[in-house]
Amino acid sequence: MSCGESNCGSCCGSCGSCEDGGGSRELWVTPGEVVLLQRFGELAFLPVARRWDSEMPYCLEGGEEQADFVSDLLKAMEFKGLITIDYDKPLSGFDYAGYEGYPCRGSMALTAQGQHALELLEIQGVEE
Repeated sequence: MSCGESNCGSCCGSCGSCEDGGGSRELWVTPGEVVLLQRFGELAFLPVARRWDSEMPYCLEGGEEQADFVSDLLKAMEFKGLITIDYDKPLSGFDYAGYEGYPCRGSMALTAQGQHALELLEIQGVEE
């Protein structure tokens, strides 16, 4: 099979990519998501918690006054495949002070796609 006949994009990239389902290779991130991507670049894992009756992640990374805003960013980043949130893996040795009202505690990290996005941000910067 010659280049372009498999329609997978692995050889010439003219037909889209298997990685993104053949769609656009552009990724739109908000300024808040950029800040969090950079934070994940500094720390491999960040703490996260939630209530038993909610799927909304709670993180004090931006301070308590920013918790709702950060929660929305985390859900968007998870939806985009940039991060993974795992409530079965709490950070060992981390003091979850401030998370008392959130009994389901875990950690979050960049996915391979998130790591790639972070690398592109560091190399190419951000277009507005």
